[in-house]
Amino acid sequence: MREAMAERKEHDVEFLEYVVKSIVDHPDDVKISRTIDEMGVLITLGVNPEDMGQIIGRQGATAKSIRTLLRVIGARNNARVNLKILEPEGSGRSRAPAEGAAEPPPAPRSGAGGHRTKKAASTESTEAKEEAVDEAIKDLNI
Repeated sequence: MREAMAERKEHDVEFLEYVVKSIVDHPDDVKISRTIDEMGVLITLGVNPEDMGQIIGRQGATAKSIRTLLRVIGARNNARVNLKILEPEGSGRSRAPAEGAAEPPPAPRSGAGGHRTKKAASTESTEAKEEAVDEAIKDLNI
């Protein structure tokens, strides 16, 4: 029984580690822990604060996709797998704005005139990483 649990651990944690390290710019800062309780398996992910945007993705799409794939791996092993992404300390992100807080002003637009912006470079980098993740998933035959 313990061997089966250890094998499951290898699948979900190794998969998550491979995918996350393929996406982020600081793969050495990726920290993953795994706990089992009556609710199932909880995998906790910590990354470099600079990589949070890449892990979360636009409107949470990347994080949602990773969670979905982990649930598929868990279902194949009759386990409920959940992913918790640790928020970096001092991130400045708050769950709800304070009462009376004003909306932040919109960010200035840049990049006119055909110049390549940081956002465009980041988008190209993210797309390349997403393609690498897609290839990796195909290679895993999941």
